[in-house]
Amino acid sequence: MLFIYNLLTVIAGWHLKLIALFIPKIKLFVEGRKVVFDTLSQKIAASDKVIWFHAASLGEYEQGLPVMQKVKAMYPGHKIVVSFFSPSGYEVRKNTKDADVVVYLPLDTLANAKKFVALAHPELVFFIKYEFWPNYLNELRKHNTPTYLISGMFREKQAFFKWYGGFYRDALKAFTHFFVQYESSKKLLQTIGFTNATISGDTRYDRVSEILERDNNLPFIEEFIDGKITVVFGSSWPKDETMFTDYINSSTGTKFIIAPHTFAHVPALQQSITKPAVLFTEKEGKNLADYDVLIINTVGLLTKIYSYADVAYVGGGFGTAGLHNILEPAAFEVPVIIGPNHQKFPEAVALVNMGGCISVKNKQEMEDALSLLTHNDDQRWETGHIAGTFVSMNRGAVGIIINHIANETGV
Repeated sequence: MLFIYNLLTVIAGWHLKLIALFIPKIKLFVEGRKVVFDTLSQKIAASDKVIWFHAASLGEYEQGLPVMQKVKAMYPGHKIVVSFFSPSGYEVRKNTKDADVVVYLPLDTLANAKKFVALAHPELVFFIKYEFWPNYLNELRKHNTPTYLISGMFREKQAFFKWYGGFYRDALKAFTHFFVQYESSKKLLQTIGFTNATISGDTRYDRVSEILERDNNLPFIEEFIDGKITVVFGSSWPKDETMFTDYINSSTGTKFIIAPHTFAHVPALQQSITKPAVLFTEKEGKNLADYDVLIINTVGLLTKIYSYADVAYVGGGFGTAGLHNILEPAAFEVPVIIGPNHQKFPEAVALVNMGGCISVKNKQEMEDALSLLTHNDDQRWETGHIAGTFVSMNRGAVGIIINHIANETGV
């Protein structure tokens, strides 16, 4: 099976090069990987001590960041290498100050794995949540490199737990320890013989709690809000937007901030809104208080913007791309609304069950939820308070992970 996997990986690499000619995101994926080994050669010397963190994309990076920062403090003489699989992670964080080297992870071929591990020569490795690449893991195991999974999640449908997943199960032997989010993941690992697992919880709760301590002031948002109830639609997709634009158009006395996940559909979004609306990139010289809708067509501001929200809708729940981060608005004690497709996100299921988040199935339910939370002060406060308490009570994963590693490595 490993032979077939390796063959398919090579074939996939060829196909991606062809697809890259037509799809810009895939082009970034392919072109970015061409310079990985040169980057590692230039920035990592044979004498350097290295710690490697791998994240699939931006969400996993943010999830692992509080651990990375603690590890960096524990090992101040080491260089931190961060690898991404997805352009959406690499392109946003390629210049982060929390790492010394940021690269794409080359496709999981035998040759790539050997060369990457040889050039990076890490002393410690952290994989975040998932992304189990057999050749990389097998290479780390050959080098006896301490390797950890943080905020891990396992499901029965994964190949590890199937009759054909033997080579995947063997790859898991590379992990020194698994830090998993839930009891169910620990039990699944036990069924295939792995007992080196600790239920640490999800590091994202620690990460989003840290944002409360930052300077989240955005004067232009304060000018726009002008003291009025404000709804923030974060990381919205076109399917999300069809559910709430009519509500915006029919509302009075409420301010709306929309931060789309991508900007290609912003012109169509603008056309669908009849209220006075302004783009972030066109705000200069305007009296923002005169507008009812502010569209954020830039990146990096959404977390701070949530701190100004009275109500937040988090996108992704009406499509198949996946629900975006509900914990950021929840950390600010903001009541959250989401779409129906959230069952694969345990934090969303739990928060809905607790009453800190409202799941809506259609346009009418969306409008009812927005109306309830914008017009009923008590309901808005209670829902938001539950959301904030939910985040607070689930903190602590980073401490569990760092304490274990400190005891294991003697740092």
